[in-house]
Amino acid sequence: MEKQVLESSEERTFQYQDSLPSLPVPPLDESLSKYLDAVKPFLNQEEYERTENIVKNFENGIGKELHQKLLERAKTRRNWLEDWWLNVAYLDLRISTQIHCNMGGPGPYIESCWPPEEGSQIARASVHIWHTLQYWHLLRVEKVPVERSGSAVLDMNQFRKLFCTCKIPGITRDSISCYFKTETEGECPSHLIVLSRGRVFAFDVIHEGSMLTTPEILRQLAYIQKRCHSEPDGPGLAALTSNERTKWAELRQYLIDLDPKNLALLEKIERSLFVVALDDASPHATPEDYSEVTSLGLAGDPTIRWGDKSYNSIFFSNGTCSICCDHSPLDAMAVITMLANTEKKIIENDGKWKGSDKVRDIPWPEELVFTLDQKLKTEIGHTKEWYYKKVSDVQIVTYAFTSFGKGLIKKKKLHPDTFVQLALQLAFYKCHGRPGCCYETAMTRRFYHGRTETIRSCTVEAVEWCKSMLDPSESIYNRVQLMNNAFAKHNKIRKDCENGKGFDRHLLGLLLIAQEQGLPVPELYVDNAFTASGGGGNFVLSTSLTGYSHFTGSTLPMVHHGYGFFYSIREDRIITCCNSWKSCPETDAEVLCRTVYQCFQDMLQLTVAAQL
Repeated sequence: MEKQVLESSEERTFQYQDSLPSLPVPPLDESLSKYLDAVKPFLNQEEYERTENIVKNFENGIGKELHQKLLERAKTRRNWLEDWWLNVAYLDLRISTQIHCNMGGPGPYIESCWPPEEGSQIARASVHIWHTLQYWHLLRVEKVPVERSGSAVLDMNQFRKLFCTCKIPGITRDSISCYFKTETEGECPSHLIVLSRGRVFAFDVIHEGSMLTTPEILRQLAYIQKRCHSEPDGPGLAALTSNERTKWAELRQYLIDLDPKNLALLEKIERSLFVVALDDASPHATPEDYSEVTSLGLAGDPTIRWGDKSYNSIFFSNGTCSICCDHSPLDAMAVITMLANTEKKIIENDGKWKGSDKVRDIPWPEELVFTLDQKLKTEIGHTKEWYYKKVSDVQIVTYAFTSFGKGLIKKKKLHPDTFVQLALQLAFYKCHGRPGCCYETAMTRRFYHGRTETIRSCTVEAVEWCKSMLDPSESIYNRVQLMNNAFAKHNKIRKDCENGKGFDRHLLGLLLIAQEQGLPVPELYVDNAFTASGGGGNFVLSTSLTGYSHFTGSTLPMVHHGYGFFYSIREDRIITCCNSWKSCPETDAEVLCRTVYQCFQDMLQLTVAAQL
């Protein structure tokens, strides 16, 4: 995909949107049979037979009715899941989404400029920002290449949410405001928000009809930096976005009621292209390695990121950078595509600005000064305290496995993604002595407004193979056979999921139909097998391949006793980011990560031994 992303074409970015196929509803019997297969690793014989009965009753009873109603819904919508998914997975959540859902990770061009140079913070930020603005312009004129998987065109709708997009907190449900427009659709906001030392600034990136240059952006950032270093810190209002959602919604309303001017300032932030954060005041503003950069993206200073913005670009005092994105409007691949483009352009220019140094007489940045009272200042203090306590419990490790990568794995005729997923299953089994229910993201962008489906990587075949690897009496021949079976099964599930034949979203749809009709929750969803196998957001392993690119990123685990495990697979290495909660006595991200690397070696040894 990387090649297609970076080559220009005459196609328009959004030209195929109207011709994409609708999201299908899979046949009920197929989904239920896949579900039964997926719960097997977590049940004994007696429990399985009980679940089998529950599923049979569901299929012949209420399930059949719900399925019919779902098919009716799908007739009137090109994506029957879209609104539901947005609400259930993101907007209805009342926990702090900045902590629990946002995506974070290293920004572009880090590898090319490590170790960092002194005084490079705003110089590098200006170059990054300029290239990011070029990407915004490409989207505006629809010159971002259409992505494909094989020959299938992929939905590009998420790219509209990269810029000028913000989640707005609500008392019971949040909403998303997106102000992005293509040039043919009309005017689009063109200002940036810069957060530094608890203060908020804004400046327009278009002056007299043309984009600011890198030296002009640098002038604006230098002005902000100088003011923030020579004057007292601001109140850090942005911290409130890291609150629990209802609490933040109440405080936002209180802020607006306090002074109507506050609403105009909030809207200025919400409509902005994206947020730039200059982090040079927090004690960890000089990250030394990938783990620190990722930690600071996901769980850094809450006063210098607007947790609800779809894109925050964070620059540290040593010139490294991180990103933090709201997950609601888009998935990681849209962000990664943009970062890959930015990185490619920066490298082509040796990390420097190669245009004119002339700086026009542009208006200075404007500081957004909110009217705050003592209650709000106290709330900001409480939120920061609560936030730091919460994130200090997160363990995040990012390492590179450098013995081999995609090149060698493909030479062995194995699928690289499946290779990593099976190594993770084996590592979890070694660490915990049991199978780990696992969510892996599959992309459903072949369909109109498609987002994701769940690949359940913990299959019967994977578990049989794991047991064989831990049984010293097992023959190499048998281990290889079992590994091949596990590979074949995972590859088939992935293909099914990408083609709209997964079962998790289907089961969710049936449950939501029942809720909308005011019916009791069907027994299938309260059966122990449903939760034990990861249903209802209970996956112990929350995983995703962040592509065959330089970019890794992460979100935090779905459950307290779980892990977030994210990885990118390059030609010669595999970069992994693993995280867990320190307060859980049974999980340790560091141990799991090292065990996975050992399993990579074990699997390679197995393929070598099989050829002898």
